[in-house]
Amino acid sequence: MRITRRIATASILALALAAPAFADDQPSILVSVPGLNFPFFVHMMKAFKSEAEKQGLNAIESDGQNGAPKQTADVEAALTKGVKGIVISPIDVNAMAPALQEAIDAKVPVVTVDRRVPSVTGILAHVGADNVKGGEAQGNLVLKMYPNGATIANLQGQPGASPAIDRNKGLHSVIDKAGDKYKIVFEQTAQFQRDKGLSVTESMLAGMKEPPQVIVAANDDMALGAIEAVKARNLKEITIIGFDALPEALAKIRDGDLTATIEQFPGKQSAMGVDILADFIKSGKKPAEQVNLITPVAITKDNLKDAERLGEVK
Repeated sequence: MRITRRIATASILALALAAPAFADDQPSILVSVPGLNFPFFVHMMKAFKSEAEKQGLNAIESDGQNGAPKQTADVEAALTKGVKGIVISPIDVNAMAPALQEAIDAKVPVVTVDRRVPSVTGILAHVGADNVKGGEAQGNLVLKMYPNGATIANLQGQPGASPAIDRNKGLHSVIDKAGDKYKIVFEQTAQFQRDKGLSVTESMLAGMKEPPQVIVAANDDMALGAIEAVKARNLKEITIIGFDALPEALAKIRDGDLTATIEQFPGKQSAMGVDILADFIKSGKKPAEQVNLITPVAITKDNLKDAERLGEVK
């Protein structure tokens, strides 16, 4: 309990320092992501803050630093500061449930983005990608590219994170029904991290007589790590499919190092989440749908123009 209180106290100070000066009539909201060491969440945070400014809201930034205790403490600190609402991408759907329930019980509206927490009652709205369909898009691309069958390695995301769970479910729903000619010969979590995508792929390749024909990764960071491992062994024929459409991944698709990624439009998700919260704070208006899901799209060389962050590609 003392440790939790110390974390909460530190978070109050950190949030206070992070909050810019705004007019007194601007309601403050907490905008929180699992970890700003991930490019995906850096993009999400920028979209949160940009849309909050458009809506006349004071956005207090929270970096969960890849830990549920830190993100929980940030939520508790924000409640102490009297925020009018919370927009959050929770790091873990189970570990973050008590803090979000605490906020709702305190009459502070909560909108979840990207990662849903179905065990919490009273959440104002969820905005995210249909990650099951995103995983299905990865699987269907494999079937399209390899009509005669394929061996597949599956780099799974962070255990407990709803996108990781749903993307894995979607991939399996396609591959498992496709018949014996499609085989997942390896699957292991690489925690959504590039260095682990590299090390897990290195270990996999070292332990296999024949490399898989396809590597499917639950995010682009792991796919980019896998590319390094594959290049180190000079394996040019492996198809690698990522997820998130990061600018670096889009550049790799352009240059031929990455076959595809899945676009889930995180900037659009983030803006929608802030807009829903702003409408409720200003007028008490609830969204028409409590769960709002965007259908992901597979991005290859043929449709790079459809990627949300193509303008950031160098």
